[in-house]
Amino acid sequence: MRVKSKKPDLAEGDLTPMIDMTFQLIAFFMVLINFAQTEANDRVVLPNSQLVKPPEVPLEFPIILHVAMDGEIVLGGDDYTVETLRVGLLRELTVIESEGKSADDANVVIRAHKDTAAGDVQEVIRVAQEQKLVNFALRVKEDNR
Repeated sequence: MRVKSKKPDLAEGDLTPMIDMTFQLIAFFMVLINFAQTEANDRVVLPNSQLVKPPEVPLEFPIILHVAMDGEIVLGGDDYTVETLRVGLLRELTVIESEGKSADDANVVIRAHKDTAAGDVQEVIRVAQEQKLVNFALRVKEDNR
């Protein structure tokens, strides 16, 4: 007579919820990193100012332009020159208009490197004004002396 050996049943955990949570965390951090990249750029070192004051209310529809020392402009992760910036601004205005707003509701935030020529910043403003953008803000770093 044969005796069947009983192997103990191993309890296996269901990994599906853990894998699902992992993918949700990955998606969350990817979105968070994309927003952080639009607010800062490694090639732009802001100038210092003692007169700076923060805005009283947050800007509702910001269009953030990073102007590097060599005059190159970064908008939404894409590089532009003064000549090609119009294309990027039109893309941003299309998004704003799809939400039922106009160019008057947009706020152009210019983050220019401290060694950028003032003429380069003026050219960026001129191109934005050609696209009917009228609200501008310049970003600087607070100097706490």
